[in-house]
Amino acid sequence: MSNMQLVGDLSEVPAAVLDQFSAAQQAALLTLRRDLHAHPELAFAETRTARVLEEALAAANPIAVQSVAGTGLVARIRGRNPHAPVVAIRGDIDALPIHEATGLPFASTHAGVMHACGHDVHATWAVGAAYLLAQSPAAGDVVIVLQPAEETGEGAAAILATGALDDVAAIFGAHVDRRFAVGQVVAQPGALAAAADTFSIVLHGRGAHGARPHESADPVLGAGMLIAALQSIVARRVNPSVPAVLTVATMQAGSAPNVIPEEATIGGTLRATDPVTRALLADELKRVAAGVALAHNLTVDVHFELGTPPIVNPERQAMWAHEAATRLLGAEAVVPLGITNMGGEDFAFYMERMPGAFLRIGAREANGEPTPAHTPRFVAADGSLFVGAAVLAETARIASAALAAHS
Repeated sequence: MSNMQLVGDLSEVPAAVLDQFSAAQQAALLTLRRDLHAHPELAFAETRTARVLEEALAAANPIAVQSVAGTGLVARIRGRNPHAPVVAIRGDIDALPIHEATGLPFASTHAGVMHACGHDVHATWAVGAAYLLAQSPAAGDVVIVLQPAEETGEGAAAILATGALDDVAAIFGAHVDRRFAVGQVVAQPGALAAAADTFSIVLHGRGAHGARPHESADPVLGAGMLIAALQSIVARRVNPSVPAVLTVATMQAGSAPNVIPEEATIGGTLRATDPVTRALLADELKRVAAGVALAHNLTVDVHFELGTPPIVNPERQAMWAHEAATRLLGAEAVVPLGITNMGGEDFAFYMERMPGAFLRIGAREANGEPTPAHTPRFVAADGSLFVGAAVLAETARIASAALAAHS
């Protein structure tokens, strides 16, 4: 069976979901997904993407469509009661700097750029949710957020800075996941993604000839020792019951095999799902770096850049999403995440400002492999876009009704 058949097969989409879309809407959404996949654009460069999405949104007859944060879009779908609380649905739209190797007929036409994380599907299911909400409105207005620059962790904050979501009472989003089959949904309270902070450590020493290392203060040796020592933070300073990851991913030093350089730099990420552990990792990294530098007669500079906060779904909002998925797919289709996800997701910035919930939508076709995202062969099954659209639209209706009842 070809990739095209696997991706385009909608037989696995439950009838309760697919029947909500007319044949014309199904065709339009499939065409949109393929177009976006074939023309991926990187963070804050999604100019064509935004134009295509704005044209697609026109079919939902939104009250207004607003360009925000450079290449983002915010569209408002009219609810039944203009005074009811507003909820939002977010879909991210940017691609990754990866060269595609899926062999799909609609593979990327941009060398070195690929929708390797499913954002082509996320953007499409946000448009699909707009179609469904236009047909069967929520109690209040629903804002459709088409967000740039999720992969760089900058897009959500940029959208929030515009004030376009200031009147939103709750927000919902989701991510495709090939660990789960089309028709399965993860909608649960608790941690769904980790904080993802970056660090850079520069060790300053004294250079020397490679034949006379005793004349140096060797930053390369210090960097090697530091890389090993940093692993003791998670192993010995973090409670074993608490998830945490420290990854050293880069190392730069030297320019010749017979020259001990003046400095060495290592960099990586710190990941945690709660604020206390997040702060502990940063404090311990600085302490260990200072100690290793002192032991090797070096000086050290430690630089941090705070990234995305963790996503921790609150009980109430997660239960609205759980109810929506259960209504549409049946209780057996709502499955546990089953792992601790230490990946970052900038949807967390929205949830610092307003309550919400983040879901995982099954994107693996029948007999398909659970291909990891951010790889050249990643592709989400088309069926996932219809499930995502329907579940997010129904979640918005349930949330809107609950908020209206208590407003």
